[in-house]
Amino acid sequence: MEDESAPRGLPRDLHIALVAPQIHWNTGNAGRTCLAVGAQLHLVRPLGFSLDDRYLRRAGLDYWRHVRPRIWSSWSEFEAGVDQLGEPFFFSSEAKRDLWSIHFPTRSVLIFGSEATGLPDDIRQRNSDRLLAIPMQQGPVRSLNLSTSVAIAAYEARRQQAHQQEYQQAPPGSQRP
Repeated sequence: MEDESAPRGLPRDLHIALVAPQIHWNTGNAGRTCLAVGAQLHLVRPLGFSLDDRYLRRAGLDYWRHVRPRIWSSWSEFEAGVDQLGEPFFFSSEAKRDLWSIHFPTRSVLIFGSEATGLPDDIRQRNSDRLLAIPMQQGPVRSLNLSTSVAIAAYEARRQQAHQQEYQQAPPGSQRP
């Protein structure tokens, strides 16, 4: 299904989920990125801020009213419905595979944990075959800012969709050629 708000006619088939985000600025910035790439933002409670927070709206600038995030009451509620949204990919700095090594299918759900702790251990363990990392140089940096990570992953998924012919031979979620 095409969505007028998606860029260049891309369908609204990319989903970004933030599980228990703590910092309103990151959520606002992630919402702005979702608008830019035509993705649906999902927020999984508990949240470390109020959605009425003026700082959240400020971080999303005047775009926040267009974000219309889908709010889930818990991880279990979101997990029960994730397959209807698309193929899930879980981001963690501890992952063995990186986001450049796989082919994102058209319907993808990119899932990120909170700023302080990332995704909970039980979620990472149950989905270890779907964990992805964003490549970084070895050194003092352990992780990237949540909203930066969302932007990198979302644009990589959209880049792959824009160059779909190159990836049509590779099955979704598989190692790229």
